[in-house]
Amino acid sequence: VNHISKTHGKDLVVADRISFKIEEGKLGALIGPSGCGKTTLLRMIAGFEKPDSGHISICGNEVASPKINIPPEKRATGMVFQDYALFPHLTVLQNVTFGPAKHDKKEIEKLIRVTGLSGCEKKYPHELSGGQQQRVALARALAPKPKLLLMDEPFSNLDISLRESLSEEVRFILNEYGITGFLVTHNQHEAFAMADYIGVMKEGRLLQWDRADNLYYRPCCYDVARFVGEGSVVHGRLSADGSIESDIGRFANGHAGNPGKTNQVKLFIRPEDVSPDETSGVKARLIKSHFRGPGRFHTFELPSGDMITCLEKCPKPLALNQDFGLTVCREKVRVFYS
Repeated sequence: VNHISKTHGKDLVVADRISFKIEEGKLGALIGPSGCGKTTLLRMIAGFEKPDSGHISICGNEVASPKINIPPEKRATGMVFQDYALFPHLTVLQNVTFGPAKHDKKEIEKLIRVTGLSGCEKKYPHELSGGQQQRVALARALAPKPKLLLMDEPFSNLDISLRESLSEEVRFILNEYGITGFLVTHNQHEAFAMADYIGVMKEGRLLQWDRADNLYYRPCCYDVARFVGEGSVVHGRLSADGSIESDIGRFANGHAGNPGKTNQVKLFIRPEDVSPDETSGVKARLIKSHFRGPGRFHTFELPSGDMITCLEKCPKPLALNQDFGLTVCREKVRVFYS
């Protein structure tokens, strides 16, 4: 995808000079809030919409530009839709083999087996569970042997446990067939579990295209940090010597960035990098605390009114409305200029 732009109407920019690439056999994903342009970009790759500018190539063949628009059926892509889009009057086997392409019987038998549909060949969609219906949609998309599989919120209608297990299976199946994948989802855990590279979008712009660990630990900007995972924002200020003063203490500013005309900074801190510490000089009042599986999730209020969260692995309850000392792993604090 090379500098793709798309505008709806006169003013609504849904894709603003977006560029990225997915290597053969890898899986890429797009995450971002509703209306940020994820699905529109997916539809342009699929061939359902045409870009205003830029180029899209699949396996080295240009398939879309302002002058070129190869039809979807000739792009060597498969598509898995959010609502499955199965034919209710066709059996599982008929749905999987639907279309003009000729299918090898042994290959279809293998595909049915790999997607966990053995024994369901003669059933109709209404006789299947949601997970089974999604498997049928996946098998149908893979049957023509596409070079690229496109998935639009494919697991959003499933419960959490089924969504997680099926997403792992889909990744295994793509590896089994050596197919490149591209996923659009609202679910960050889904993207993190499946994708080799993930893009974060906002208002038609691709903010960062990177590995999951880099998005989480090394976000390129404040918007990415706020969107990916959980975290707290503590306001601070640059001193004359370049150090940072804040409610979580004073420390050296070893972070890159351009302060411009302001000395105000935002300190972004992950909950797992904060822990209660009776010996700490950083004090905050506990205002909320709830149990979360292997630990407790605390919310503290700093003297300035900023909130800071803490994921404490030891599930020990703390007294609300009491002041506690906090230790912050300063090496992992991200600094963004206001």
